[in-house]
This record gives sequence, structure tokens and C-alpha cells, in this order.
Amino acid sequence: MTAASRFLRMLPTLAILIGAFVVPVRAQDTPVENDYYRMDSFKLPDGLVLEIGGIEWFNDKLAISTRRGDIYTVENALAERIGEAKLKPFAIGLHEVLGLTQKDGWLYATQRGEVSRLKDEDGDGTADIIETVCDKWGITGDYHEYAFGSKFDKDGNIWVVLCLTGSFNSNTPYRGWCVRVTPDGKMIPTCSGIRSPGGIGANHLGEIFYTDNQGPWNGTCSLKQLKPGSFQGHPGGNSWYDLTSVIGPKPIEPVSGSRMMVEQPKIPELVPPAIYFPYKKMGQSASGVACDVSGGKFGPFTNQLFVGDQTFSTLMRCNLEMVNGFYQGACFPFREGFGSGSLAVQFTSDGSMFVGGTNRGWGSRGRQPYALDRLRWTGKVPFEIHEMKAKPDGFELTFTQPVDREAAANVESYKLGTYTYIFQAAYGSPEVDHTTPTIDRVEVSDDGQAARLYVTGLQQGHVHELHCEGVKSKAGLPLLHKEAYYTLNFIPKAD
Repeated sequence: MTAASRFLRMLPTLAILIGAFVVPVRAQDTPVENDYYRMDSFKLPDGLVLEIGGIEWFNDKLAISTRRGDIYTVENALAERIGEAKLKPFAIGLHEVLGLTQKDGWLYATQRGEVSRLKDEDGDGTADIIETVCDKWGITGDYHEYAFGSKFDKDGNIWVVLCLTGSFNSNTPYRGWCVRVTPDGKMIPTCSGIRSPGGIGANHLGEIFYTDNQGPWNGTCSLKQLKPGSFQGHPGGNSWYDLTSVIGPKPIEPVSGSRMMVEQPKIPELVPPAIYFPYKKMGQSASGVACDVSGGKFGPFTNQLFVGDQTFSTLMRCNLEMVNGFYQGACFPFREGFGSGSLAVQFTSDGSMFVGGTNRGWGSRGRQPYALDRLRWTGKVPFEIHEMKAKPDGFELTFTQPVDREAAANVESYKLGTYTYIFQAAYGSPEVDHTTPTIDRVEVSDDGQAARLYVTGLQQGHVHELHCEGVKSKAGLPLLHKEAYYTLNFIPKAD
């Protein structure tokens, strides 16, 4: 028995009450988010600091890891009714665990300096074995050197995105990179150009995405695909190409002050963001990534990605499509009101979503210093834009419910504007190069579930911000969220 396991046995099992902070039923008819996705909040024990950075379902319990370096398990996390849950320490004394996954009875933890695996060998609920799987990247004492780890991919690899030193420079090997950790513990350098990640996850096809945050070479926060051999845009860590030959030569440095889609044709390795999250409209600190693969248990958004925002304490929803070999798509508001800054996001097999949060570092709209919240679909379908897809001459909107045909066919029901961001070494960017395309006409499908917007003046490389104030459902309801933001890296070619 290790010293750590002996210490853990001395710690008490802590009871926590799952308290629901639920908005009461209203007299008015206008729906709100809580009508469709109910939020239950765990009331945590006084004095216990749970700055949650990773969540996983493990041994029939919810495993949660903290930025302070501890891992706990929560029993009865999926209980239908609000009641008592038990929080028990599983391991203590690790280093900023920002990723959990599991396999064959082992819990894998991505720490700041390594991927580790832990096992409860004697069945008492605490880890008896802690082993290093891989620790081949560099680390200093800098506050910003986060390491976010993914779930296992189809090949058994864990993908780790490594923040720059100080989120500006790379002072030790592979800071500003994504690496893969293989089942046998090898490290494979995979992508460069990362600045300050906030989370990592896979889509329903197993392709890996991460969130990067506003700063140098990042005009605003964004969702980016991690394609092996790709360059994500920030050249600060590109000196480490000298240490590896597995992903090709170092890409040329982009021209500061240019635009992403001006530079991308010049730099074949450069993968443009799949989705920009407009700053202070959709958030300020994009974080955890999770895909709804519940098969409808979470509502009508199967296979879509959900992304947290730490500052706004919110969740965003994203639909993606492939155009010209690259992902692009739209983001929508989804749910606000989490107890702290949304950081870790995780679905469970019953269709529940768990969100762990902290306000450390940048603060958050959520008033609590840390929180664990659960979302469950109530069974009611909200009236939402389900998807927004690009066409050669406009966009196609699909809806979760049939629309009022007259309202949806009226061009005055919509407002469309575009802008992009300066691609530069300076910090962030304002919205620039504004245009106002014209919506010439709208055609509504026979079933009322889709609207085709014919647009003059699409702008490649721009965010297309769409407001649908006049659209109503057939039943007369307004859209729950009227905004959509489509990142149009490429305009599709006509068939």
C-alpha cells in the first residue's frame, strides 16, 4: 500500500446534497431555457475546493478532477430525483488534472506534466496504484502551462493540447502543440500553432477538436479541428519542429495584420477555425467540448457539439459541415446560468450532461467559486434553429419544429451582417471589414421545417451573424434563441 493510499483511507466520505436551483413554472407563455433543459446543482460541502477540470463516468460513478490536483467520485449522480449523493476522494496530490478518461478498470488523468493512470485494486473506492504513462513534454512553473487531455480515440490514443508559456511564448518543448499519447506510452507530436486551449473533445466521427482563446494570432475564441500535421495559427511554438520529423517541415510564418483566409492559401498546413465565437456575444473564454451521441436522450441535437464558456458560465451549441476539405459551421446560444465558470463538459449514457466549473483566474458570471451542475432534457422540444448550412447563394436553416410559413418566408424576419478578425501577433482583434449582405428571398419547405435564404453579398472568411426576430413556430412561439453565427471559411461551389 502506498503512502498516498493510506492517507486517502483516512479521509472521510463526504455527503453532498444535490440541490436543485430550478426556475419555477411561470404564468406567462413565453418559454425559457429551463422549460427544456432542467439544471440541477450539487450543493458542495463547505470548505472543499472543487475547481472541476475533468469529468468521466468510471466504475458506475461520476469521477471529477480538480485544478487543485485531486480526484473524487460521486455516487448516485444519475438519481432521477433530487436526493443525497456521496462524494469520496479517489486520489489526492496530483498536478492540475484537466482531463479524465477510462479503460479496462484504469482511470487516466491528464496532469500538467504527464498522463497518468490510476487503479483501485482492492475495491475500497480509492486509488492504490498511480503510474506515469507519458511525461515527454516540457513544463515550467508558469501559471498558464495548462494541459487538456481527451478521451481515448479509436486507436487508443489520448490527445493532449499544451498551452504556451504565459500563453504568449514557448519556453520548453512542445508548448503550443498537440501531442498524442499512445497505449504504450509514446508521445507523438501531432499539431502546432496552439495558443491557450480551454478544452478538447471529439465529434461523432471521432475527429478531435479543441477550443482556443482570444489573444495573439487569435482574434476571438474559436473551435478548431486537430488534423495530424496541421498548424493552428500561432507560430510561438514552431521552433520545436527541430525536435521531430513525424509531421513534416515547419510552416512559414503568417503575415501579421492580414486575415486568416488570406494567409491560409499561402500556408498549406494552416487549418482555419471551424467556428469563431464572437467575442462578448457568445462568450469570452471557450472551454470544454462534448458531443451528443445519446441517440436522442438529450433532445433533438444528436451529433452536435456543445462547448462551454468559462467567463459567461454558459454552454454553446455548434453544427458543423465539411466544405472544401475543412470544417466550418454555426454556433448558437444554448444554456446559461451555471453556478460557476463552465470548464469541463461531459455526457453520460442516460443523456445527462454534467458541467464542472471554476471562476479562478478570470472570474465568471456564475457567482460561485466552483460548481458541479447537471442538465437533463425535460422531453419538451424547444423551437430552435436546428442547423444553419452554407449554400453557394445563401444559407439553409432547419428548425426543430414547423414554422409559421408566412413569417418565415418574409425577408423582414431576418437581419444579416458579416465581419472578420485581424490575423495578427497583437492581442485579439475587433470585428473588422463589416458588410451587410442582402437577403433577396426566402423559400420555406413544404413541411415547414426548413427555410432557404437566398443571399447576395456572401463574404468568404467572414462570420455571418444572423438574427431571426420575426420567425415564429406554427404554434406561434418565438425562437428560444434567435441568433446564429456562421463561420464562412469557404463558399460552397454550385453542383
